[in-house]
Amino acid sequence: MAIRPIRLFGDPVLRKPAIEVAHFDAELRQLVTDLTDTMLDAPGAGLAAPQIGVGLRVFTWYVEGEVGHLVNPRLRLSEETQDGPEGCLSLPELTYDCLRALSVVATGFDMHGEPVTIEGSDLLARAIQHETDHLDGILFIDRLDDASRKAAMREIRESEWFGLEKPTVKVSPHATGGFGR
Repeated sequence: MAIRPIRLFGDPVLRKPAIEVAHFDAELRQLVTDLTDTMLDAPGAGLAAPQIGVGLRVFTWYVEGEVGHLVNPRLRLSEETQDGPEGCLSLPELTYDCLRALSVVATGFDMHGEPVTIEGSDLLARAIQHETDHLDGILFIDRLDDASRKAAMREIRESEWFGLEKPTVKVSPHATGGFGR
């Protein structure tokens, strides 16, 4: 079991768009395992790679007893919408109603590079949209109406966890040729 620390609101990695996965290798399979283990331990309905500090387009979900993952997702959203409670492991104990598409068709790949299509509605659709947003540097609070977002930001500033965890900066173990450290 590989439980990884979940990055909290304020960590820059949560606002940076993730890059497409190019190599479907053992490292990617370990990432999917780590994401799944961390999500189930939290527990949560989904977890995206940036939430554990990895800037790749990968996420996992756990909805209605089903565990899954998707790499390099592309979404087709229904015009019909749903408005309901949403939370995030990177924003502990924060829940607000958020407008989402009622259903989604998500295409991408599994951890072995095989093409996958996931069709879902209600909670699964919400989880897939939420996690794909993470891959684009978007948090669910960005999708709230002005009054709700203002209330959410107040709640975040007053929370016990806000500002306690400072983002870590890692130094690359590889030669960078003068590009960074």
